[in-house]
Amino acid sequence: MNVMPPSEESAQPVANARMYSATPSVKADWKQLLAWALARAGLPWNVIDYDAPAPLSALWARNDLGLAMMCGLPFAQRINEARPPTLVAAPLPSPARYGGKPVYFTDIVVRADAPYRTLEDTFGGVVGYTLADSMSGGVALRRHLESYRTAARPRLYREAVGDLIHARGVIEALATGRIDVGPLDSYYHDLLRRHEPGFAAQVRIIASTPALPIPPLVATATLHKDELARLREALLATAAAPELAPVMERLLLAGFAIPDPADYRPLAAMAAAAATPFEEL
Repeated sequence: MNVMPPSEESAQPVANARMYSATPSVKADWKQLLAWALARAGLPWNVIDYDAPAPLSALWARNDLGLAMMCGLPFAQRINEARPPTLVAAPLPSPARYGGKPVYFTDIVVRADAPYRTLEDTFGGVVGYTLADSMSGGVALRRHLESYRTAARPRLYREAVGDLIHARGVIEALATGRIDVGPLDSYYHDLLRRHEPGFAAQVRIIASTPALPIPPLVATATLHKDELARLREALLATAAAPELAPVMERLLLAGFAIPDPADYRPLAAMAAAAATPFEEL
């Protein structure tokens, strides 16, 4: 496995899609797609492994990323840096609920056999979250819940359980009864439902947040203008490449878009405004 921490960065850019490698087979498909795009772009970069439990924050801190999925929140928070990450492209999930746009949601889920029918039904129970600074697994859920707080009901839950790390951790915590309700990145959730339906069937959706810009593929390495153009052309070409059709279908991808980096700025503002810790919700 080719895993290098920030202190051992590659001499040339690398590619990685850890964020949405929901299962081993999905990881293999992402690696195939990225390798295809790099070959079409004429870029001899390596597609590296960077598996859990290695922290994603360490991956995103590297300066040799040529094509890597990054959570939209740290991307937004770094837009004003002297050398911000370059937004290369963003996925277009194919399920109908995404409307052909580079967006996603936070699915708020409960155990499949739980008695809850609405989000309000879970109030008074135990809420779980992945990481407080995760967009889909923390900030989006916190902002959504804050709208339900009132002077008469300042506390929604009796307890909060954090550090569930990822979607699998949320599902496992729900299945074992550690929590009553928790958040899932909707695209990751859809990939689990497609590839591990038995595992995903342990939970069901009772609410979803409004759409937000989906985590983009970015570069932290310095790319020449021509390299960036070739890389974007290759990613856009995935939608119509017949040899990639089975991979795209399995990844629930309609293709890629090139959104404006400014589309992600509201995520940083949302995180700054989400002032109530989960433990006080």
